[in-house]
Amino acid sequence: MILLPCAWCGPRDASEFAHVGEVSSRPDPGEVTPAQWRGYLYLRANPCGWTTETWYHRMGCRRFITVERHTGTNEIRAVRAAPMTPQAPGVPAPMTSHPAVSQGAPPARPSEAPAREAR
Repeated sequence: MILLPCAWCGPRDASEFAHVGEVSSRPDPGEVTPAQWRGYLYLRANPCGWTTETWYHRMGCRRFITVERHTGTNEIRAVRAAPMTPQAPGVPAPMTSHPAVSQGAPPARPSEAPAREAR
């Protein structure tokens, strides 16, 4: 069992998280060859040692964290809030990313059906 210390919720079982992947910078699609772009999309270093990864707390606070983890021993060296919110495939955006929520505005009520005009 791997315990990941969430920056907001504290230590949690890794089954509460979705592994987004290794942290890597995105190349400019207009400047790279198709082979380099495929490498960015599909190839991972997968080292036996320290690596920096992004995890999504899907069963908790629904936020992204950056984890420095040893892939051989699963030892965690550091955890911090992810600098940006990546949008992983199949992972919903966190609830706090909506402007109305982050500004503290009350949630919008569902609109009522318009009244029919008499003819």
